[in-house]
Amino acid sequence: MSVSLEVKERAVRPRSLRNQLRHSGQVPAVVYGYEIESTAISVDEKELTKVLRDNGANAVITMNVGGKKINTLMYKAQLDTFTSQLKHVEFLAVNMKEATEVEAEIVLVGESEGVKAGGVLAQNLYNVLVSATPDKLPERVEVDITKLAIGDAITVADLPKEKDYDIITDAEEQIAAVVEAQAADVESSEEAAEPEVIGEKAE
Repeated sequence: MSVSLEVKERAVRPRSLRNQLRHSGQVPAVVYGYEIESTAISVDEKELTKVLRDNGANAVITMNVGGKKINTLMYKAQLDTFTSQLKHVEFLAVNMKEATEVEAEIVLVGESEGVKAGGVLAQNLYNVLVSATPDKLPERVEVDITKLAIGDAITVADLPKEKDYDIITDAEEQIAAVVEAQAADVESSEEAAEPEVIGEKAE
């Protein structure tokens, strides 16, 4: 599925122009990729927000740049830390006949047998990498957890094969598990009790 978005080419200098655009409700952006040189553009923030809300972050966005129709995916979006306002967006021009890779949100569906029996559901993976032609990219991947009993887990390998897209994420990655409530409480207590080492860097 694709949706149209009106864009305007913009000047890159001076940098103060970016703030002027934002104050007028426009978002500075850039489009690059398949059959197009990197081009600075601007988009209406409200219109872009509506497109993403109604169609999802993996929707194909069609735009006219320099008189040429371009099919794109929103590749990156920079948000203001305090206001969550869009500050800058990158669009990737794509070939509709070639597969591309994006992340899709994992959505757990149903209530597991283990939770009904008093267990605790733990979700460990929230996104998976998928590959498909742009028009077949899913916005989310639903994972049925209904049959998960206490002690059971579901991994990427357990997901059913889809005809429209392939899941690229490591098959051994654990998506969710159901553990006994007591075990979950003990694990949380142990994590809270670990002393903090000043100056230690994460591996």
